[in-house]
Amino acid sequence: MNFSIRKRLWLLALATVGCIAIASGLAHAQDTLRAASVDRSTLTGKLIMGYQGWFNCPGDGTTVGWWHWFTGSDPTVDNLPNAADYPAAQRCVTTMLDAGGNPVDLFSDANPATVETQFAWMQQYGLDGVALQRFAVDLFDPATLQARNIVLANVRKAAEDNGRVFFVMYDLTGLTSANLLSVAQDWKKLEQGGVTSSPAYLHHRGHPLLALWGLGFAGRPLTPAKAIGLLEALKKTSKKYGGVTLMGGVPSYWRTGRLDASSDPKWQEVYRKLGVLSPWSVGRFTDEAGADGYRTIVLEPDLAATRRMHVDYMPVLFPGYSFANTNRALGQPATPSNQIPRDCGRFYWRQVYDALGAGATMLYGAMFDEVNEGTAMFKMLPDAAGAPVTGIPPGYSFVSLDADGCPLPSDWYLSLAGAATAAVHSGTPPSPNLPLPIP
Repeated sequence: MNFSIRKRLWLLALATVGCIAIASGLAHAQDTLRAASVDRSTLTGKLIMGYQGWFNCPGDGTTVGWWHWFTGSDPTVDNLPNAADYPAAQRCVTTMLDAGGNPVDLFSDANPATVETQFAWMQQYGLDGVALQRFAVDLFDPATLQARNIVLANVRKAAEDNGRVFFVMYDLTGLTSANLLSVAQDWKKLEQGGVTSSPAYLHHRGHPLLALWGLGFAGRPLTPAKAIGLLEALKKTSKKYGGVTLMGGVPSYWRTGRLDASSDPKWQEVYRKLGVLSPWSVGRFTDEAGADGYRTIVLEPDLAATRRMHVDYMPVLFPGYSFANTNRALGQPATPSNQIPRDCGRFYWRQVYDALGAGATMLYGAMFDEVNEGTAMFKMLPDAAGAPVTGIPPGYSFVSLDADGCPLPSDWYLSLAGAATAAVHSGTPPSPNLPLPIP
């Protein structure tokens, strides 16, 4: 099975979506976080960020080319990294130029130095670590599998070097029930290769943590029976390596079986077999009022239900959303650029406030590097003046950090994520106000 970039991006589209005193206190807390390696024994009390790691360019040692940056000449990202934040040797040269004639360059996750740079940022800003996405459809194509294996090796080393943690998360998007067990076969190879023996590999409930994203969503071919078969296969193969704790990336409305969730009641049996549930909330609300409503309708009842189930609960945070360029590149119905505005970080911080105020003890950040869907949290292009105007087809535009009227630095969202991590570590719900003064 060979999935083209166009097919993969189509699948991605389906899957989607008192300041001075406070800042001083957070800075002190983050300095403390940076001083030591992250405890790998538990997920509790951590903010873990999703890490796509799927960006490549020609000449990077893989054969996938401009993977996830472009399809043909069409850009498939709505955010852009700030090239100035990477050493020149780590940049992938493009033909794109900004209005001043300056080059707009990108990066490759196949370059170990680039992944080291990003994990050094995590250490610098006091972030705990990542869930490395491993896309199941990539297992069937040697070229994409090679790219996934390279980034896994890079992430492992960078996490170890910088005292961060990581774990593997399989994204099941695009799989049918018939080829589901390929995930268990791949996991067996990773365990045999020693991935869970890494001093940086995250454990929870006494075992290595493994996540499966895509359980129980409406309109997908995966059945509850096949999902249970996969869970049992993973437990069986992991037994000789110290067992496994399974985490599920599930729909927002998994508990009620409506909207984004399958209505099949047999999925409830699947959910009860997991150690951690993490409902996907990207795109489920669009502003602070919506986030507050989600807390009342979803988070608080979910937390009560999972306590009764003896399952841990990990809400998802996202800074905003924009998927216009991928839709344009694939000929899909147009969606607006900056579809869910970030509001200079206020939208993200409201979710931190709501999740921790509801009683959550762990958080999932969507995502560290997801520039396709516009949810990236790493260092990004700060202002529109640096966006490309030549070297791309007409009609494409990009969302820079000043899109909502705030002159933010490229590391603004890393600083906010660091503040959120400090709040999770403290176990105390934060103020609803932004913890850092907007420049």
